[in-house]
Order: sequence, then structure tokens, then C-alpha cells
Amino acid sequence: MQASLILRVSAPLLLWVPMLVSLYLLVRGHNAPGGGFVGGLVAAAGLVFFAISRGQAAALAVMRAPPAAWCGAGLLLAAGSGLLAWLDPAAGYLTHRWWFPDIPLTLPLNTAFVFDVGVYLVVVGTVTAMVFALVAEE
Repeated sequence: MQASLILRVSAPLLLWVPMLVSLYLLVRGHNAPGGGFVGGLVAAAGLVFFAISRGQAAALAVMRAPPAAWCGAGLLLAAGSGLLAWLDPAAGYLTHRWWFPDIPLTLPLNTAFVFDVGVYLVVVGTVTAMVFALVAEE
């Protein structure tokens, strides 16, 4: 089934909107509703919309890596975010750490954000892998 002309033309132009919203939700998620899971769902929805309009191969080209690679990178990042706590013998695994750099106009660096980015990547990879498997092109 061929997508309509309007859908095929508008999908690449509109792909950046859910991506920006998902990044906003990812960054804002520590202090307000959002985070890696919700941001990943929004990003995956944008990629699925793009796949519906342009095809699975075009969506995979936009992703630049297979969904399984996104899942693997996210798992490594989320699991690795807890390893820094092992440097302190009194802290347990996934005890988060914050650093406040002396650079003006910067946000504090923390391992909780690294964990959220890992969750974001896992959710994007998992949702797109499931949808692409359900609508696999022959």
C-alpha cells in the first residue's frame, strides 16, 4: 500500500518535531514529568510515523543503526552509569553522583541523566524493533 502524497512529503519535514519534543522531555524529566522512557516513546512514535510514510528502509536509514544496536548501547549506558558509585566503598551500585563544574551557564553533570539517556535509547530501539517486526516488508 502506497502512502498518500501529502503524507510522504510532510513526514520528513515533521520528523524533527517529535525528536525535539522527545529531547525536551528527556532533559526536563528530572524536575518535571518526562524522562528517558517518555522521551523515548515520543521519539519512537516519530520514527514509526516516518516509517509509515516512507517505508521501513528509509526509517532505518534515518536511525543510522539497527534498533538492536540502540538497545545494546542504551543498556550499556544505563548499566555503566552505576559503576561510578563503586569508586566510593560506602555507596551501592546505581547510587547517583553529581558534579557542579565551575563553568558559567552550565547544568550540573550527573549519572542520573546518563541513566536516563540509556533508558531513552533502549525504549527507542525496543519500540521501533517491535513495530518494524510487526510490519516487516518482504
